[in-house]
Amino acid sequence: MNIDLYQVDAFASKPFEGNPAAVCPLEAWLDDGLLQAIATENNLSETAFFVPTESGYHLRWFTPAVEVDLCGHATLAAAWVIFNELGESAETLHFETRSGLLLVQRDGDELAMDFPAKTLEPLAMHTEVASALGGINIEELLISDDIVVVVNNAQLIESLEPDMQQLKRLPGRGIVVTAKGHDTDFVSRWFGPKVGVEEDPVTGSAHTSLAPYWAKRLGKQQLTARQGGARKGTLSCVVEGDRVMIKGRVAPYLNGSITLPNSHPAG
Repeated sequence: MNIDLYQVDAFASKPFEGNPAAVCPLEAWLDDGLLQAIATENNLSETAFFVPTESGYHLRWFTPAVEVDLCGHATLAAAWVIFNELGESAETLHFETRSGLLLVQRDGDELAMDFPAKTLEPLAMHTEVASALGGINIEELLISDDIVVVVNNAQLIESLEPDMQQLKRLPGRGIVVTAKGHDTDFVSRWFGPKVGVEEDPVTGSAHTSLAPYWAKRLGKQQLTARQGGARKGTLSCVVEGDRVMIKGRVAPYLNGSITLPNSHPAG
């Protein structure tokens, strides 16, 4: 049995930027263990699998270690594959996911994802978080799915060298460190050793909390963002009530085929 595989760079204008994701179109669901094995073998921060439905697609995301509830860059990647490799003519895609219905639409040379905004709450763990991040000075500490660490120096984010073992002991899915940007509205880096991803170059789902935070702080609804350390990607975000539109480009990199044994139980 062969499964098509597309590897693309999300939130990138050309290859070797942004965040790489694998995308595997399926006709029907395979066993969950096999999906996880494929994601582990791909060894990218996310592998997206989707199956057609009557109203659109059922979409799932796997890191090398676990299935996750929401992933922005792999959603962008899956939509790009459906539009550009599979020839979908619709202007808007409907994805059924563990986080509910997600919409992705064409927006010029970008794709726009419509995600629910996340609410941040204060977190009283300044000492533990600062230690895990190398003893940095924290301006504000918040949490939703991820711990959000606000610092007052964008250059500090560039030099971060977190202790991954300490990060694993903190609550939440991952930890994102953010600051006001210079040539963008804000910058960030995201670390998720608990889900098998030490650093994710561009984490679309993290911007469902970052964009509302910076929109309120900067007094603007349309924002530009850059995420990453050695490898970076760019996003544009629009906050509309309890929704966040996250936009980006996708650069194709690799088309291939996965060869599997003929015997494969359905999930």
